[in-house]
Amino acid sequence: MLLLATSALMSASAQTTSAPAAAPAAAAAPAGPAKIAVINFQLAVAQTNEGQRDFADLQKKYAPKEASLKSLSDEIDALNKSLQDPAANLSDVERANRTKSAEEKKKQLDRETEDLRNDGQQDMQDLYTSLASKVYDVMQAYAEQQGYTLILDVSQQQSPVLYANTGSVITKEVIDAYNVKSGVPAPPAQPAASAPAPAPKPRSLTPSTHAPGTAPSSH
Repeated sequence: MLLLATSALMSASAQTTSAPAAAPAAAAAPAGPAKIAVINFQLAVAQTNEGQRDFADLQKKYAPKEASLKSLSDEIDALNKSLQDPAANLSDVERANRTKSAEEKKKQLDRETEDLRNDGQQDMQDLYTSLASKVYDVMQAYAEQQGYTLILDVSQQQSPVLYANTGSVITKEVIDAYNVKSGVPAPPAQPAASAPAPAPKPRSLTPSTHAPGTAPSSH
């Protein structure tokens, strides 16, 4: 119901979490032309093996509560339908009792749904913040090894990137480097019918692609 919408919660986390601030350069940049790379940092965090595993674990944590809220919502629907059914032949007392029950259950549903949303978003933000810091360290090391002087993040809401050659996009390379360092295995493949909601869709960066009219979520 709520945490199954992984993309929505990831977006919420990304909007309140920035990538770690760049560390001061240890030495002056080498002379010569700048070597620039592009990364979708939010996507890199979400698609690491560790990120996929932890996000899936978070969904499992809240699944029982989601199921409970779904059951409560169904009870409310059933009560409302019975009140609208002319064939039910309800007495005034029974109608009043069912109306009161539906109203109380609706208040309970609203309260518990809000609690679940707040708890889930906080857990997701904490998870993202912790993992983003570690992915950033790997990205920085990779950039230094490859001689990049500047990395632009296209997942930021106000990204200045309108075009990037595919050869300059290092999102996958950073994901692969982090997976090697973390040692977390890839999650098992899931059947299409039960696969979780996809991670936030990255801005496509192909030689013929320009930024869409709506900017992607920031992180």
